[in-house]
Amino acid sequence: MPDIAQDPLSGLSDALVERVRRTQPWVARIEVEGRQTRSGTLWRKDVVVAAEQAFDHVEEAKVVLGDGSSFAAHLAGRDPGTNVLALKLDGTPDPGSLSPAEPHPGALALAFGADEAGVSVRLGVIHSVGRAWHSRAGGRVDRRIILDMTMSGREEGGPVLDAGGSLLGISTLGPRRRVLVIPTTTVEGVLEPLLSKGRIERGWLGLALQPVLVPESAQAEVGQSRGLMIMSVAKEGPAAEAGVLAGDILVTIGGEGVSRPAMVAQRLGPESVGQSIELRLLRAAKVLSVTVTVAARPSG
Repeated sequence: MPDIAQDPLSGLSDALVERVRRTQPWVARIEVEGRQTRSGTLWRKDVVVAAEQAFDHVEEAKVVLGDGSSFAAHLAGRDPGTNVLALKLDGTPDPGSLSPAEPHPGALALAFGADEAGVSVRLGVIHSVGRAWHSRAGGRVDRRIILDMTMSGREEGGPVLDAGGSLLGISTLGPRRRVLVIPTTTVEGVLEPLLSKGRIERGWLGLALQPVLVPESAQAEVGQSRGLMIMSVAKEGPAAEAGVLAGDILVTIGGEGVSRPAMVAQRLGPESVGQSIELRLLRAAKVLSVTVTVAARPSG
């Protein structure tokens, strides 16, 4: 008798079960005393990464891997700019490497997490893939990857794989609890500084900014209708030392117009520290320029 073809749904189910089994070595449960458990990803031997926003404070933790083995861990570094936290462990197995995935809208995605019962998994699709973007804290995220699925807070930070088993990155929750991916390249880009220095140095001006309309009488002179009201100036910060005042309207930085705080953050990456940059301001209906020496953002 001819062989009966396998039911496609059964084949898909079996493939998913096998993918989960193979991915278990990379899934980590992070336990901090007095806090809800969280998920992480064993990125390499003795290093677990997680979503930074999921931990308001952590110095020491216990990490339980997918095979049930547990390890003491301590904070190596955290970067609010890219939402990456790194924990250092001692004695974990080498999970091997997962090849980075290229995200495509409509492709299947598997998001892994951890809880007391073991490894959890969510199946969905890549809703959309956008260009690189900058967070309000100044971090550059290489792609805006949005997943069409739901996720609990304790699952945030686990690995996200494509259908072929390649690594898209780690999961995080965005506005309105939308599930996003912190891309593999973004994690790799900040990991070494986090392990060696504990933080990513980015530029800082010492300004609190709020989008505003430029007064109509000044729009023609400044060449734009929107700018950023300076709500406060940090005492002894770079902008204060340059003479910037609360109430000024910032219209350009380094010769480029700005209308959103994220546009300023884009100009304040790690390479900007120590450099001089021109700010064009509107003060009392007059346009003036000041030169500010960018400082490193204070820790905390």
